Amino acid sequence: MELKKSPDGGWGWVIVFVSFFTQFLCYGSPLAVGVLYIEWLDAFGEGKGKTAWVGSLASGVGLLASPVCSLCVSSFGARPVTIFSGFMVAGGLMLSSFAPNIYFLFFSYGIVVGLGCGLLYTATVTITCQYFDDRRGLALGLISTGSSVGLFIYAALQRMLVEFYGLDGCLLIVGALALNILACGSLMRPLQSSDCPLPKKIAPEDLPDKYSIYNEKGKNLEENINILDKSYSSEEKCRSTLANGDWKQESLLFKNLTVTHTKEPETYKKKVAEQTYFCKQLAKRKWQLYKNYCGETVALFKNKVFSALFIAILLFDIGGFPPSLLMEDVARSSNVKEEEFIMPLISIIGIMTAVGKLLLGILADFKWINTLYLYVATLIIMGLALCAIPFAKSYVTLALLSAILGFFTGNWSIFPYVTTKTVGIEKLAHAYGILMFFAGLGNSLGPPIVGWFYDWTQTYDIAFYFSGFCVLLGGFILLLAALPSWNTCNKQLPKPAPTTFLYKVAFNV
Repeated sequence: MELKKSPDGGWGWVIVFVSFFTQFLCYGSPLAVGVLYIEWLDAFGEGKGKTAWVGSLASGVGLLASPVCSLCVSSFGARPVTIFSGFMVAGGLMLSSFAPNIYFLFFSYGIVVGLGCGLLYTATVTITCQYFDDRRGLALGLISTGSSVGLFIYAALQRMLVEFYGLDGCLLIVGALALNILACGSLMRPLQSSDCPLPKKIAPEDLPDKYSIYNEKGKNLEENINILDKSYSSEEKCRSTLANGDWKQESLLFKNLTVTHTKEPETYKKKVAEQTYFCKQLAKRKWQLYKNYCGETVALFKNKVFSALFIAILLFDIGGFPPSLLMEDVARSSNVKEEEFIMPLISIIGIMTAVGKLLLGILADFKWINTLYLYVATLIIMGLALCAIPFAKSYVTLALLSAILGFFTGNWSIFPYVTTKTVGIEKLAHAYGILMFFAGLGNSLGPPIVGWFYDWTQTYDIAFYFSGFCVLLGGFILLLAALPSWNTCNKQLPKPAPTTFLYKVAFNV
């Protein structure tokens, strides 16, 4: 069915409202998992590195499975996927309350909740883009703040629920809240015209030759008919062999087949041959698309800035994601008293991330600001803030660093701008999918690596030095690749003008 023109308003604002709350409800607990992380450490007595896998999987699995999530939304639509994923998130959270060990949480909280969040993110972004065209940037900016507001509220909510009802009761209540995603999904009315007739199915014999990659129809049909003739002759041999062996049941079966084949042998063979030809052409077309995809991927990585961007996003997520998961435990390890906590550190990160997304997005719209250099600046400042965490020994200092980290984590809002500037709008979808896969890989690896450093050294100092070094390294690699002087060697120098020689004829006066 053909989609109607984007209304840029009307029911679209209802879509923005429910998409905001969908991201609020699904990402609130996974992003504020640092509160639960401390409880899981005490409940199961596992190492910090192993326990950190739960939160990292919940954030990384959705990004790693982004191609599958896009395929599901394209095949079934945003509304069914949202309702199904709401059951996944709510069920995963409730199931986690019955976890007997940390390995059960890897599945229930890490994989089930993480995959549900990835599906919901793709569904909300897709249907919002369908309803908005001219105001698409504003609409996407509004729904993207839902996750940040969820982080801000759920950090305090989960801490309060743990105090009143314990860890298991907290997960049950949060899972029950996630069931409201079903109501949000029911309001996601698909944007499509009901009066558009369904396309007729084209018979293989009526398929024009221009849709096939190779115009070998006549030749292929003859080859397929010959193959069928050979199969029939071999079938006759098998039938005679079975008859000589007095196998009555098999002989009766082959008699029925003989009657069927002798009715219209030529028509049957022609139809089967054409079906075989159609399948061959379809396979050739799919193979050609696969080759084109691989070729485009190789061409993307030949772009120095894109290769540097891929390294930067991987290192950024390895080093930049752990604070949102581990900051509460960092405060406890620094002997900060609970009475000093005016607001949870994760809540500060969440609200400042929302502010950062909005302000950095506004800055990216100014023509005199280079978004690539702006993104590099956020990486460098964030790397320095990570390296300063080991020197913070009070709540005020940790709160200030959390605010800085949260604000510059909002650089996710300008990352599509940076990708577009690097590869162009035509290759944005392909390049963004690749980068999101590696972002998910970094999200999954970052917190366990930092936790292993703590298990090894019994302090977070080296762990956050490592995190800061990763983010700084990614920022400087991207800066070097983006500098104009880096590409001067690739520019062809202007060819020198050909040297002209003047010849004079010598003669005697």
